[in-house]
Amino acid sequence: KARQRLREFDIGDRFSRLPLPRAAVLLPLMVRGGRLHLLLTVRSLQLRRSPGEVCFPGGKREDTDTDDIDTALREAKEEVGLQPEKVEVICRLMPGIDKMNNLVTPVVGFIEDTFQVTPNPDEVSEVFVVPLEYFVKPLNYKTFSYKTSSGYSTRIHCFIYHDQEHRKSFKIWGLTAHFAVFLALVIFGERPTFEVDYDLDNLFSSSENYFTNLYASIRERKKSNL
Repeated sequence: KARQRLREFDIGDRFSRLPLPRAAVLLPLMVRGGRLHLLLTVRSLQLRRSPGEVCFPGGKREDTDTDDIDTALREAKEEVGLQPEKVEVICRLMPGIDKMNNLVTPVVGFIEDTFQVTPNPDEVSEVFVVPLEYFVKPLNYKTFSYKTSSGYSTRIHCFIYHDQEHRKSFKIWGLTAHFAVFLALVIFGERPTFEVDYDLDNLFSSSENYFTNLYASIRERKKSNL
């Protein structure tokens, strides 16, 4: 059922011609105890950008990458030792734009729950999994308004997830939380316990409008700077 829902939201190469630097992340789904879970990583404290923050495996596109799927799979292999052939890629969801104005495409794929993580310590300090439903029915959640550098106002989701296995809490927010929430909305098709920036009765078209407005605000700022 999840595969079918996700394929309905596949954007393919729809935004591949936009003149922004490209990046991609892998949203690795697994079934554990009969429930869908999402694998996340914690960035190494040695990294210059966003050290210690929770994110998905991923990064900037390299010249050798043929597309966003290639980028996401290559980065997942480098960061957590996930072999590309062990990922059942389902779709590419609506992209986002990060703080550096990179166009970030989320690639969704299923992995086995028996996958043995081997984190690259230069990039990843920890790996953990969260039940996907936590991103529509969280126990610890807050939101705040954020105005991008281009002046576009948006809503930032922030989840605190207490992981029993690690016996610690992880803060999941920003673009990572944005992608996780959208993924959960697509798969479960139900209203979350908090407000979102979408018309849930027209999720695909309203998510496209959200992205288009965000991209337009960045283009306007570039014009004004010129």
